[in-house]
Amino acid sequence: MEAAFFDLDKTIISRSSSLALSRPLYRAGMVSRGQLLRGAYAQLVYLLVGADEQKMERLKEGMLQLTKGWDRAQLERLVEEVILAVIDPYVYQEALDLIALHHSEGRQIYIVSSSPEEIVRPLARHFGAAGVIATRAAIGGDGRYTGELEFYAYGEDKAVAIRELAVRAGLDLAGSYAYSDSITDLPMLDAVGHPVAVNPDKVLRREAEERGWQTRDFRSPVRLRSRIASAVPSARTSYVAGAVGVVAVAAVLGWVALRSRDRRVSD
Repeated sequence: MEAAFFDLDKTIISRSSSLALSRPLYRAGMVSRGQLLRGAYAQLVYLLVGADEQKMERLKEGMLQLTKGWDRAQLERLVEEVILAVIDPYVYQEALDLIALHHSEGRQIYIVSSSPEEIVRPLARHFGAAGVIATRAAIGGDGRYTGELEFYAYGEDKAVAIRELAVRAGLDLAGSYAYSDSITDLPMLDAVGHPVAVNPDKVLRREAEERGWQTRDFRSPVRLRSRIASAVPSARTSYVAGAVGVVAVAAVLGWVALRSRDRRVSD
């Protein structure tokens, strides 16, 4: 069995899936207006320049501290209600077309993202994915976040998880495909026989050219709710709810802290 592995942010959708939740969290009273505005600025920065490894590491550490003690059940209900609304209309039609093509050719679809699995899973359901590889936050016996991670889906760890999945599911990685925009996903792209750089950053574009990899540029975002039914088959897995709101809040606030720290250093 072959598979197609898709990164999520800036590959299937044109924005950060975590930061996109800042507005509904503001409406629910979970973040302030100032945090909302700074979260929107962080979204712009992400779209224009992305986030390098150092910034991602600082964001992760800030996220863990900010989420510690938050209640999972309180926030997961909110995200279940709004997840599609905040992603529309940021899903690339080209990604939907590729997902449909791979389905038609009998490949399983997997979403591989450093975003929290509680965000990735409900979206993957709408893409007809067989499963996800995503970041997992640790939950205590009281249903609250412990401030630690069980698994960080980033860099080499993505590739390790893909290989482990291939063993469990009997996947032929040599015949499989992987799609990503970031040089940090080079190990993931290296893990399959058909790597594709999608909207690649400068370093990944150069690497893809040197290796003779295919490069694609997605430019046509559409509304997921109006196109998904005809673009991909019904979901194959059920939705397992989780702690999405907590980690999304942390992502917004982590960016705020990161930008504030950068400004203090530059001053």
